[in-house]
Amino acid sequence: MINEPLARLRAAARRTRELALNRAGTGLGHQDADDDIGTIGTDGALGFDPFPLLEALHHHGVRAVVIGQVAGIMHGSAELTGDLDLLWDGLPAHAPALAAAFTAVHARLMDEAGDAVPLHPESFLRPKVQFTSPGAGGDCCTPALPWGGLQVGAFLDRAITAAGPGGLEVHYACREDLILMRRAIGRPKDLRRAAELEAGQSATEKRRQT
Repeated sequence: MINEPLARLRAAARRTRELALNRAGTGLGHQDADDDIGTIGTDGALGFDPFPLLEALHHHGVRAVVIGQVAGIMHGSAELTGDLDLLWDGLPAHAPALAAAFTAVHARLMDEAGDAVPLHPESFLRPKVQFTSPGAGGDCCTPALPWGGLQVGAFLDRAITAAGPGGLEVHYACREDLILMRRAIGRPKDLRRAAELEAGQSATEKRRQT
């Protein structure tokens, strides 16, 4: 068992790439993912590697918090994914650094309708912008996006920081907040993954008590 969060993520991304290695492209992006299977069944799994963007965010001083299944994997989830979802504070002063990080990995941005938007700081001020890059695509969200009544701005302060080689720091949602987000969204894959996270939480608590 791999206990270090970033090592878990590297191993999972490698398994995803291996799984999709000989698979033909379908034209399906992360926004087309099945509500049960998830993005492992889309073209996002082809060559999936979230680390170039995570490293660019760190290099540019962006405090974006990993959410979604990448965060689940960092907590020990066994389910693979083909996308990277992010949450940041949405403050205009922080948008230029965010745009610089995405520019560094040659990302492209789309609005929620899938139409291209310029890779400018102002584009990130939307509640959600979709992105693709050579390594990973996904959603970049702010607390302004409706989250079923959840006040996710507070989740940013409770995020966990994982440190990796070369001083890399990756911020990701804590287990309790990730479970809340999963249950608020409520798709089959979200409920299944919430239950997995809860089971892992219970197992950890039992080990601490023994």
